Amino acid sequence: MNRDRPSHHLPNGRFRNPWPEAAGDDAMRGRAWEFAREWFKGGHPPDPRPGDLPLADPELAHPTTADREMRITWVGHATYLMQLPGLNLLTDPMWSPRASPVSWLGSTRFAPAHPPLDAMPPVHGVLLSHDHYDHLDRPTVVQLQRRFGSELVWYTPLGYRAWFGRLGVERVVELDWWDEHELADSGYRLVAAPARHWTRRTFWSTNTRLWCSWAVLPRESTGPRVYFAGDSAYTSAYQEVGRSLGPFDASLIPIGAYEPRWFMKVSHMNPEEAVQVYEDLGAQGAFLPSHWGTFRLTLEDPLEPPRRLREAWAARGLNEALLYVPRHGETVRLALP
Repeated sequence: MNRDRPSHHLPNGRFRNPWPEAAGDDAMRGRAWEFAREWFKGGHPPDPRPGDLPLADPELAHPTTADREMRITWVGHATYLMQLPGLNLLTDPMWSPRASPVSWLGSTRFAPAHPPLDAMPPVHGVLLSHDHYDHLDRPTVVQLQRRFGSELVWYTPLGYRAWFGRLGVERVVELDWWDEHELADSGYRLVAAPARHWTRRTFWSTNTRLWCSWAVLPRESTGPRVYFAGDSAYTSAYQEVGRSLGPFDASLIPIGAYEPRWFMKVSHMNPEEAVQVYEDLGAQGAFLPSHWGTFRLTLEDPLEPPRRLREAWAARGLNEALLYVPRHGETVRLALP
């Protein structure tokens, strides 16, 4: 055994989830045909009706927010614009109408991405969690590159530089779990943290690229601290993330795409597990949910995740003032000490 190789690296260059609770993840994903059978049998709750997911008017700061304020705007799905003093970051940018490798097939949006991409303020960096089509969207990457060019830096887990290079994107910073990167000309640093997930854009590329979550931290001892969980099943690794990098002023945690539970539990957390993640991270700061209400990816009612989130939050006795469930396009404004 190579004791110098991290536990999430395999000898063949691929990656894995190294925790005991993830031992059966790959075997479970091999049962995708059973999930597909349930999907095509139908009988699951209907899609939202027009008006069930109304748009909000964003309150974007131009070019960046004030020194003692943080603004976080939900564009939809896993895409947030995080505006920190002097720094604007996007998470998993996705503006396309479908989450699919082709423009004519796949899940369509319940609500448009809002605000539109051409209304965005300057974006300094993008935090990418993994390569699935609802998180890494080629048309959106091309549009962002055309608009911001070399001013935009893409921060990714390991294995993405060649993919971006084929699109002419050269400013790519790849990080392994627990790697740290200081952002030039700013007071911030990034840490790529673990997540329990997987990657694949073609049938032969499973887990050839890494997945991760992200912590945005101040370079000095004081300043805003934000956590983006990306896309993940529940894992005990969140406790280590909380001990090592927390607490956070805001945590962006996925709450949707969790049914049927027998199959999705190895890829996506449910709302109750998302609240557990918040507690593992230190149970401080704002909770903002992601990965819900935008695409039909699984079998639960698309409007159910925030209802269950609020119920789980209340059952744990957590501070109601710290739970935010923004509408598409809504900006959460948080005061900083």
